[in-house]
Amino acid sequence: MQIPRLHPDTIEEVKLRADIVDVVSEYVVLRKRGKDFVGLCPFHDEKSPSFTVSQTKQMYYCFGCQAAGNAIKFVMELGKRSFPDVVLDLARRYQVPVQTLEPEQRQELQRQLSLREQLYEVLASSAQFYQHALRQSQGQKAIQYLQSNRKLKEETIQQFGLGYAPAGWETLHRYLVEDKHYPAQILEKAGLIKPRKEGGGYYDVFRDRLMIPIRDVQGRVIAFGGRTLTDEQPKYLNSPETELFSKGKTLFALDQAKAGISQVDQAVVVEGYFDAIALHAAGINNAVASLGTALSLEQVRLILRYTESKQLVLNFDADKAGTNAAVRAIGEIAELAYKGEVQLKILNLPDGKDADEYLYSHTPEDYGELLKNAPLWLNWQIQQIIQDRDLKQATDFQQVTQQLVKLLKNIANSDTLNYYVSYCADILSLGDTRLLPLRVENLLTQIAPATATYTKPVSAKKAWGGGKVSDSPLPTERSLLEHAEALLLRIYLHCPEQRQAIIDELEERDLQFSLSHHRFLWQQILETAVEQVDLISTLENIYLELSEDLGLVSYLFHLNEKWKKEILRTLQVVQAAIACMDLVMLEKRYRHFLELWQQTDPEAEPERYQSYYQAFYAEKIKLQKIDRQRLFSITELL
Repeated sequence: MQIPRLHPDTIEEVKLRADIVDVVSEYVVLRKRGKDFVGLCPFHDEKSPSFTVSQTKQMYYCFGCQAAGNAIKFVMELGKRSFPDVVLDLARRYQVPVQTLEPEQRQELQRQLSLREQLYEVLASSAQFYQHALRQSQGQKAIQYLQSNRKLKEETIQQFGLGYAPAGWETLHRYLVEDKHYPAQILEKAGLIKPRKEGGGYYDVFRDRLMIPIRDVQGRVIAFGGRTLTDEQPKYLNSPETELFSKGKTLFALDQAKAGISQVDQAVVVEGYFDAIALHAAGINNAVASLGTALSLEQVRLILRYTESKQLVLNFDADKAGTNAAVRAIGEIAELAYKGEVQLKILNLPDGKDADEYLYSHTPEDYGELLKNAPLWLNWQIQQIIQDRDLKQATDFQQVTQQLVKLLKNIANSDTLNYYVSYCADILSLGDTRLLPLRVENLLTQIAPATATYTKPVSAKKAWGGGKVSDSPLPTERSLLEHAEALLLRIYLHCPEQRQAIIDELEERDLQFSLSHHRFLWQQILETAVEQVDLISTLENIYLELSEDLGLVSYLFHLNEKWKKEILRTLQVVQAAIACMDLVMLEKRYRHFLELWQQTDPEAEPERYQSYYQAFYAEKIKLQKIDRQRLFSITELL
């Protein structure tokens, strides 16, 4: 459902009614300490509590991992959910009327919310119906299949809510429509029934099948997978796409696995429902399954929310279909893997078995050992390239080399590239160490055109002697600018009495924040009243609502002891910070005019040559002047 932008009154009312101690207490054991509450941080592992909740400020802050925010942010971060979704949930919980910015959309929003609630309800009732049918005489073959063929215990059957769809054409339809009085249209929208092509009426989508509920990350049933107990095709049948369910955006058992993924800091993706179920039954609680489609980028991003180090293991079947599935999955997420945004490994089980089959004859510890030793995706792909190839044959050697170069060209990180160049050169050397330097040189020669090079910028002082001058801040300038702008913003946020003075000073000097994350924060500040008391909370809501990255500036919203002492010298700090910003901007203009002057031919364009000279010389004079004006160096404050 596309949620319209919520009215600020709704957001503010939710903030007022949703007490942060009440919200956080559902997930963290809090103890009173002075005027605040403390507990173990839910965002990182710790033995002594560094997570504090302030009821007066309605904010939380962790001194260990710097996680911070209000009640809305807490639920968003913990559940990896969107801002509107959390606000709507808290609005329902605290009975806050929901308004949108566009009045004409309110009725449509309420209709959509009502439809979704009805779909959740009818799907939950269907799951209960299937579970009940499993225990009846007609469900005996299904229960026998689970216990004998799949070797599942009763507790696992109940944990995953497994059930049975009776063989009749209208069994579920009659139960839900005639007995429970749900509208047939809702059942159809939920993907449970279909209209007959002739004669009117409806028929059940799932008939004589073992039923596997598919849940969202909050544990709500959103669809079903049905396995045939006969020779009927397809063997597995999934619910159609609905308002609640999209195959490419859903992972089976993620609701059961998210805690395990966070705990072991690793996610395992398997192909089938029963592979995931078998792993959970064996105590391997960080496993999820794709839904019969190639693993999508959206599914991967969904999993990665729950692993801090972004560790992902693909455990697909070792047969040709499984290998192809792994290759397709890698294709979807290769860009993330090349950038290092995901630590991707590939696990192929011995003898071409899937996880379910493997656990019939092996222990969970055996599987865990294989997981631990699973190769990184690049190593796995390299093995796929050289598999069944004779590198002593010229044709095979040439083809393998070309494929390896193609793989290596995409590696952006120089350290990783150097490692894999050596790794591949060793393979191509066939154990002859004398050939190793030659193979390395050969690979690097072929990779070189796609390899980025780093050119160190020339300083303005050296540029007097010639050479191109960079227009971007030098590394030391970048650091200086980062600190200066951050100081100024921190003072503005925590010292209301200085806000107007800072605005006036920046306007007088015609200065702007240069770093994009600081510039965005300043834009939001300027759109907010200067006298705003609850400025930090307001800004956090803006970031959450606009889905901007709050992490880059959230540290500015909190003061440790060092920063508290720092802003005691507010006037001096403001002057030094603004002077440094001015200095960096002047140096940037100075280098710009200097470069233009150097590139101009004095004989062909004497007037322009003289104009550029005067411009960069004027900037140089200003630089000398402002350097003398600074009361003290900004670095003395850091």
